[in-house]
Amino acid sequence: MWDVVIVGLGPAGSTLARLLRGRNVLCLDKKTDRPGGFEKPCGGLLAPDAQKALARFDLTLPKSVLVDPQLFAVRTLDLKSGLCRHYPRFYMNMNRNRFDRWLISLIAPDVSVQTGAHVCRVAREADGNFCVSFRQDGRLHTVRARRVVGADGADSLVRRTFFPAYAGRWYVALQQWFEEKHTSPFYSCIFDPQETDCYSWSVSKDGYFIFGGAYPAAHCRERFERQKQALERCGFRFGTPLKTEACRVLRPARWRDFCLGGDGVFLVGEAAGLISPSSLEGISSALISARALAASLGENPSPAEHRRYARHTLWLRIKLFCKLFKCPFMYQPLLRKWVMQSGVQSIQIIQPPHSAQ
Repeated sequence: MWDVVIVGLGPAGSTLARLLRGRNVLCLDKKTDRPGGFEKPCGGLLAPDAQKALARFDLTLPKSVLVDPQLFAVRTLDLKSGLCRHYPRFYMNMNRNRFDRWLISLIAPDVSVQTGAHVCRVAREADGNFCVSFRQDGRLHTVRARRVVGADGADSLVRRTFFPAYAGRWYVALQQWFEEKHTSPFYSCIFDPQETDCYSWSVSKDGYFIFGGAYPAAHCRERFERQKQALERCGFRFGTPLKTEACRVLRPARWRDFCLGGDGVFLVGEAAGLISPSSLEGISSALISARALAASLGENPSPAEHRRYARHTLWLRIKLFCKLFKCPFMYQPLLRKWVMQSGVQSIQIIQPPHSAQ
């Protein structure tokens, strides 16, 4: 009988596991060290809010997680209006897979971590405890727990099992890797209302060029390919994809899109809908919600734990909800055009002089 079973070891799950040191905790994660294992589609940029959250844990990021180049501006393209602006941004360019594995490496040895574990069923038993079944190396295993934590992302099995009425807004995140062919590496944010009411991104990373976006589920691959063709006409250079990645991504649109769980089931990070609706940045919320849950759990399961967790995450949920009021200025074409035309907070790129003939 485990005290807590954590499903998923992204930033939320691994942080929670690290903070629950000394308790009877089992972590189940589908990632493996073998090539070809699951890697989350992500541009791999660590935003200032996530940097601040790491700093509060007194954590220092190892150099092995960072990649070249470090970029200080985002090239923002509005394909509908044809406008292009550069805005200063202080993101850290990193390898997302190595970042996740670094966070897992911080988990204490007394916490049981099972990788390559695909959770296939979570159920409540008659005595109020939980039964969790997972496949690992071709074998089916079953464990029992007093609490279950869903840290398994936008398509959370834990949330779908216990809160099937949840109807948060979601998209398909598609991303491809290419050999870098641009003479000057860059990070870009692309708005293209013809293909998606969300946004797309590109980033140069260690000799590769990554392009991805969040698209409505219907015809998402066709939207992705059409957008690539449009960007090629704007000077983007893609070539043959080296790999393609895809997953669901949540984008809260209402207060009730935040789902923290209940009755012994807890949701953290993106599984709880805790992700920015404007930028889709979720690492900072994952770290903050994991810390809030760790501070909320008592010795024995009780309704008070959920009340404490709701209280500890209230400010985070308010902050994310307020970002909905920023969305029209980013995603409503006329308002976005007005903001970009104004040039507010943008910077002028100084081009080097041409060499003398």
